[in-house]
Amino acid sequence: MKITKIKLRELSGTLETKNTFWEERLVMPLDIYPEYRIKSFVNGKPETHLGFNKQKGLAYPISAIFIEIQTDEGAVGIGGPIDKAQAYLIKEQLIDLLLGKDPLAIELIWDQMHRHQVHGRQGTPMLALSAIDCALWDLKGNILGQPVYKLFGGPTREKMPAYASMLGFAVEDLGLVKERALRFKEMGYVAQKWFFRHGPMSGTEGFKKNVSLVKTLRETLGENYDIMLDCWQSWDLNYAVRMVSYIEEYEPRWLEEVAMPDRIDTYRQLRERTSIPLSGAEHEYTRWGFKRFVDQEALDILQPDIYWAGGLSETLKIANYATVHDLITIPHGHSSKAGIHFSLSQSPIHTPYQEYLVKWNDIHQFFLLNPVSPKKGFIDIPKEIGLGMNLDDSKIEKEIDF
Repeated sequence: MKITKIKLRELSGTLETKNTFWEERLVMPLDIYPEYRIKSFVNGKPETHLGFNKQKGLAYPISAIFIEIQTDEGAVGIGGPIDKAQAYLIKEQLIDLLLGKDPLAIELIWDQMHRHQVHGRQGTPMLALSAIDCALWDLKGNILGQPVYKLFGGPTREKMPAYASMLGFAVEDLGLVKERALRFKEMGYVAQKWFFRHGPMSGTEGFKKNVSLVKTLRETLGENYDIMLDCWQSWDLNYAVRMVSYIEEYEPRWLEEVAMPDRIDTYRQLRERTSIPLSGAEHEYTRWGFKRFVDQEALDILQPDIYWAGGLSETLKIANYATVHDLITIPHGHSSKAGIHFSLSQSPIHTPYQEYLVKWNDIHQFFLLNPVSPKKGFIDIPKEIGLGMNLDDSKIEKEIDF
């Protein structure tokens, strides 16, 4: 069997919403500059966490590109969604490395892509490589007629606990925070992650708002409920040290991405000064990048993004290295489809949760025929073969070849 064709399918559709979708953005590294920090609304509409807003009334237009790998025997593997920058690199730099290859030789293809992109060991080129790798695993499962988690060794539990990741929910209105926190607890989620809105340049007022958010969550959800807190790589060491002295009493399960990923010393020094476990490296790449965090004892929980760090192939290597040091690996919840197959194959003590980004999943899984959706806070074992990446034609309003 040989890979004969790579298609990049650019799809357009519309997500209908009941109200404003992205209610409030999170703190961002650019917030040290006032022209970015003060931006919470554009033309009266909230920005997304990336600083833009697509919503028009109650309609949210969605555009996404899926990579489709075809073989001479009719088997197909799908990866994505990805953006135009990743699609461009796949088209211009990687397709020729795939054509004519054995689709089951995933390790060979990964190594050749990685060695070919000598300037692409991080960033968008690695995201492009990751999407291909995930598509190849979907293809392998489809060829063998098995769900991918079985190819990794089979499930370690009957269902996977998911924590509700509350990106895009309002955090300034503490009344709404209470309401949403209770609602998702009642839905069966045994943990929630909330996102800070303020960083070092927001002053005393912003600092107090961050503390009040944590206090409100603990008082609302009770003592025996895991609360995670995400700083989205936007703090520095001094701010983080001061903050943990105020929120340690509320016993967060972890504090996430306190600084940008190259500032490993910041993580290490903070970890030495707090009882709160630290998580991070969502924006790091490959086993070599994660080795730096592990060797410097900078994190308690590793959070590789499967579609960024090198695909499923590389995430498995990262997790294997983490277990040598008895560390937890919980991938960033960017892709629930790939995530559940990884999570089910891991020891429960080393991967106790899967992140479920509540709002993000509505967008990211929009074109999927059978999106991952937790039931009473748990994700069931997938029944589909491959990664279950079949697309829902009824959602596609327009399609072009990229």
